[in-house]
Amino acid sequence: MIQEDKKKLRQQIKEQKRRITFEDKQKRSAIIMDKLEQDKNLQKAQTIMCYWSMKDEVHTHDFIKKWHPSKRIILPAVRGDELELKVFEGFGSMKEGENFGILEPAGTEFTELSELDLVIVPGIAFDKNNNRMGRGKAYYDKLLQKVSCPKYGICFDFQFMDSIPADSHDIKMDRVLTDKTS
Repeated sequence: MIQEDKKKLRQQIKEQKRRITFEDKQKRSAIIMDKLEQDKNLQKAQTIMCYWSMKDEVHTHDFIKKWHPSKRIILPAVRGDELELKVFEGFGSMKEGENFGILEPAGTEFTELSELDLVIVPGIAFDKNNNRMGRGKAYYDKLLQKVSCPKYGICFDFQFMDSIPADSHDIKMDRVLTDKTS
């Protein structure tokens, strides 16, 4: 039942994302990333895990490039059914990953999860109780259960709901940021 509800919601969100132009996604993403940059946890963080965004996600490329010189940025790379973490060593070190055609860092592997100060997580949907629903592979849930620092979900406003279907293994966020301005 919960899996069927998640499947329907994923499809609804996918349709909504299709209706938004790339330019609008960029504008909305800038609002979200500006909110993130105002956050005290981000400002004091030295090591931040983020993600290299796909076309339908909150755009993170500019944020990563901006903060890379002053903070250690960690990005995930898909290896089988797990996320392997790598240190971002500049755009020139990015290569196409084995899944989804997403650029992934070719840099040094990062294994010291206790050194993470903040994790920025994508999702298909989030809710007012800080639940997160991903794409259904549980990549992030497996990783996030081992992480003790704050976890922030970022999404477009239409991806933020009153309530979403959540399983016991779904890892909650500490905060969810959207492009809603009021």
